[in-house]
Amino acid sequence: MAYHGYEYILDSADAFKTDSAIYSDSADSDELDCPDQVMSCQCHMHEDIKVELSPHPHSMRQVVNIIIAVERLKHIKGMSSGKFCEDALLNFILENVIEERLAKPLNVTPTYCKTSRTLQCTVCDKYKKTLVQSNKLGSEPLHLKAVTLSAEAIQYKVRFSMSTYVSSAPQKDAQPVCLGISNSNLYLACTQSGGSSPDLLLKEVSGPLNTIKAGDPNGYDSLLFYRKETGTAYNSFESVKYPGWFITTAFDDWEKVEMYQVPTNRTTNFTLEDQQLLPS
Repeated sequence: MAYHGYEYILDSADAFKTDSAIYSDSADSDELDCPDQVMSCQCHMHEDIKVELSPHPHSMRQVVNIIIAVERLKHIKGMSSGKFCEDALLNFILENVIEERLAKPLNVTPTYCKTSRTLQCTVCDKYKKTLVQSNKLGSEPLHLKAVTLSAEAIQYKVRFSMSTYVSSAPQKDAQPVCLGISNSNLYLACTQSGGSSPDLLLKEVSGPLNTIKAGDPNGYDSLLFYRKETGTAYNSFESVKYPGWFITTAFDDWEKVEMYQVPTNRTTNFTLEDQQLLPS
């Protein structure tokens, strides 16, 4: 078989194979009941068959469809009389028409819906530094720092309420979450101003966060992070709005918690301590 004006001659030996496939004497074969006047029209299966292909180029999909149709044709029920009914052949072809459907994905805006599951916890990096809230100094926006706390200073730990979400466009091995500071209206937000790199801030939120859409006019999509569990204890938090940017901490104490792209010499691994699942 070829694409451009080639022909293929099916000799009598090949025709015999086709004939055998059509006129099988097996017990499973059923004879077709055709009128005598129709039975007079018969296929000469033992004569050479000349197959000509048009010079128009065909796609591989069309070639595959032709092959499938031929294979199906080989399994036509046989008739002991050796004659083939035209009506039966037509019915067979119509019943085995190959239909193609082209599925086009729709451009749907991802939507994130809040679940009833909220986890309260504190957060430590893999160096055992705890996240604490900075004091507001002048025009400096509120932010978090990572500090090694003594037993006498554990009251400075920030306690988070981590709300979980389900997405219309779920990502494998990742759970969308919002990280809010318990008993406040402050949330961690990955934001960008101008052409600067994304930054991690504490953002005040007054409205409900039951449903968040990508491109939210209030910027609520900046509150969403993909929580990914690595190993048996560690978690990483990747910005949903800015893929590839992760919450990170430095090795030294009192450094700001910031967004960085990986790989980086900062850590992206955190543990969730003092966990408490809030009732729904």
